[in-house]
Amino acid sequence: MGTTQLETVPEPKYWHLRTVLSEALDSEFSVGEILPNERDLAARFGVARATLRQALEQLELEGRLQRRRGVGTTVAPPRVGVSVGTEQHAWPGAADDVWQPTDCTQALPPVSVAAALESGRDEPVHIVRRSRVTHGQPVAAELLYVPQSSVPALSAIDAPSGAARARAVLRELQRLELEGQESAVELGSARADDAKELDRLPGAPVLVVTTRYIAEGRTAALSVATYRADTCRLTFGDSGGVEIQQDPERRAS
Repeated sequence: MGTTQLETVPEPKYWHLRTVLSEALDSEFSVGEILPNERDLAARFGVARATLRQALEQLELEGRLQRRRGVGTTVAPPRVGVSVGTEQHAWPGAADDVWQPTDCTQALPPVSVAAALESGRDEPVHIVRRSRVTHGQPVAAELLYVPQSSVPALSAIDAPSGAARARAVLRELQRLELEGQESAVELGSARADDAKELDRLPGAPVLVVTTRYIAEGRTAALSVATYRADTCRLTFGDSGGVEIQQDPERRAS
């Protein structure tokens, strides 16, 4: 990373530095690599540490950098596309699904989920937990709620819990004919459980995608997927992505 004189640049110093750093990230660093500390970077570019922090914060907002607890500032992986509004419908667990099942339990769902599934509040459902990882880093976590009526042939004898049970639920769910799916998106802040799983601090910006899978004229499953906002973008069909850079308060579910 070469030295650049910034004193005669008419634009704000931090913005020019952001451009220089962005070019260096493309040419000199790999995904996951840790940047030198702020003191060394400020000295190399001949700027105040406050100016450097502004540039780093801008690159973090753009998804180029990540600040990881106990590690430092690292080069972020490319943003993950979160497809909404697409005409391509598929059950979770289909052949090209990038999500990995990690666990499955039976429990009472949140009231809002029970209402969406049109199930009784005292009726347990299968809760499949899945994760999505890119470049070795967690980028999203999902809870998939499946009522027992959607997988009536599922046996509790084989694999009563864990990843094997999750895969069994997904296999049985695919026996239904998928009639359609509907997705809703909201920006929010990571709750404690989300933050831990996604390696972020509580309150970090997240993108929450809720998807209803429809079969036999009803909601056969409901997915609530939480994405790190610094690692994803929205994609609408074949159109371009929309970068997520805001952090309004997450609505209570």
